[in-house]
Amino acid sequence: MKKWLLLALIAVAGWWWYTPPALEPLQQQGDQLTIGEYRITPLQDNFVLTARILSRQDYRIGREADLSPLDLALGWGPMAEPDIYAQFRIRQANRWYFWRAESLPIPQRQVETHSANMHMVPADRRVAAQLQTLQAHQLIEIQGKLIRADAADGWHWISSLTRDDTGNGACELVLVENVRVLP
Repeated sequence: MKKWLLLALIAVAGWWWYTPPALEPLQQQGDQLTIGEYRITPLQDNFVLTARILSRQDYRIGREADLSPLDLALGWGPMAEPDIYAQFRIRQANRWYFWRAESLPIPQRQVETHSANMHMVPADRRVAAQLQTLQAHQLIEIQGKLIRADAADGWHWISSLTRDDTGNGACELVLVENVRVLP
């Protein structure tokens, strides 16, 4: 009996882990944008980025996962070149992106200004489904807005608006309106 209970728990946990979360779509009422209980404020319209997916990390737990079910570590310019980014060990954890290299193939500042961890906030269920199909090493184009999200209790999450920053607060919070994989 204990074996069956354990197998059932494993099956339920597996189903929960691999089933994409049901996300609230972006709603507009007058000038007010919301996703579920969160007020969304665009900080930069017409955000467009062509980049290579260096890594992806899915999230299911935590307040941020209500808005952003995945982060993409993205590289553009030299960091999108396979012979360059292949020399890095890249990982993500706790909404951060980490990289290491035995020897840097490009200057460290170029790595910092040509790669970033970006929190993906799907604008609707179609975009959420597209984001779920993305894989490391794909070249993609993202279109959307950089945003700020606020909750009634004072919680907030704010996008960086520059690609020159590093460390805490340097990630972009992207309301993704369209994403496509490039050849």
